[in-house]
Amino acid sequence: MGDDNATGRRVRRAREDLGLTQERLAERAGLSLGVIKKIERGGVCRIDTYHAIARALGLRTSQLFEPLELGADMHAGDRSIALMPLRQAISPPLTITGHPALGEMGEEVRLDHLRETVRALAGLYHADDYRALGAALPGAVAAAHQAVRHFDTGPERREALLIRATALLEAGRYLTQVRAYDLGHVALTDAVRDAVAAGDRMKAAAGVYLQGWTLLRQSRFDEAERLSIATADEVEPRLSRATRAELGLWGRLLLRASTSAARNAKDTEARQLLRIARAAAVALGDVSATDPHSYGRFDWSSVALMGIENNMIAKRYDRVLMLSERLPGSLTLTSDNRHRHMLDVALAEAEVRRPDEAFRTLSRLRSTTPEWLRHQQLGRDVFRAARKRKRAALTGEQREIGEFLGVR
Repeated sequence: MGDDNATGRRVRRAREDLGLTQERLAERAGLSLGVIKKIERGGVCRIDTYHAIARALGLRTSQLFEPLELGADMHAGDRSIALMPLRQAISPPLTITGHPALGEMGEEVRLDHLRETVRALAGLYHADDYRALGAALPGAVAAAHQAVRHFDTGPERREALLIRATALLEAGRYLTQVRAYDLGHVALTDAVRDAVAAGDRMKAAAGVYLQGWTLLRQSRFDEAERLSIATADEVEPRLSRATRAELGLWGRLLLRASTSAARNAKDTEARQLLRIARAAAVALGDVSATDPHSYGRFDWSSVALMGIENNMIAKRYDRVLMLSERLPGSLTLTSDNRHRHMLDVALAEAEVRRPDEAFRTLSRLRSTTPEWLRHQQLGRDVFRAARKRKRAALTGEQREIGEFLGVR
């Protein structure tokens, strides 16, 4: 859909938020199914038709015509105007003094309050609450800029830089998730600069780790691999006395390098890097390393899942299913890792001609984590593969999943 279809997008999102099919919305509004389909495709109707739809959705009619904020069914790359507040916060214009034009200072800068505000952003990200996160980020980043401007010396200056680095890490990974790769890259490079200026190598390396994800999303596999390996070499700890945080970040950088190599058809290098990452997991033992603002979690299960993902990339579908079945039932995963693994397995099932199992996985993910699923290209790949291999006609629910994912 083009940028001129904000109304159609809003109708579709509001309908899906209520769990309505197009048929059910048409029934509620007293309209034909064709009218609903026409509007969601970008067609124009009479104002009384919009009134009926708004009433059926529990909205004001004017809400159907408001500019869309970045929501669950939009990718930022599709409509950059939706990200204007965050763009203005991340990349403000520079004045002739060389300093950003931040406007007048507001209320007193409280680093303790700002630190807690920025810390809470991670919870929104891990809960897949992208709407709330997208709304909270501009204010948090702008406040962090103000803090850095206010505290120009001493320990408060360092703390302000680290808070801003964390806010920019959150902004960068959110933007990468919603496919605003260029702006995400700006946020992450600025985060690394702040961390370096504050003398925090671990936070700088965390920013590099997230940069690797952005580069992968842009198919810049060589750069992602080289950057991740170089940074892993820089932060490689002595295993005999490494902290949990050091092992986690080092291991995650190696996993990023491994998947970059796998996506670049460098299977030998991918396996070698995975083997080194396994050493970090072994050194951790039965515990996990965590960083809610960058890599999430690292332990032996992270290495196991990356091995499965690399086999998925290489289209070794039978091996994907075999390795997945070997995972212990007691395995605990972060939501992101669990959901990604479910899609890997679903694609393998579709490719070995078990499309109904793949559709069931998509249905479960749509029910439990709809905002996350909407942003996953892999989810659309699963749907297309399952549809291609299904001999019978799609069921009504399966067609709804396709509409939900934007697959025609």
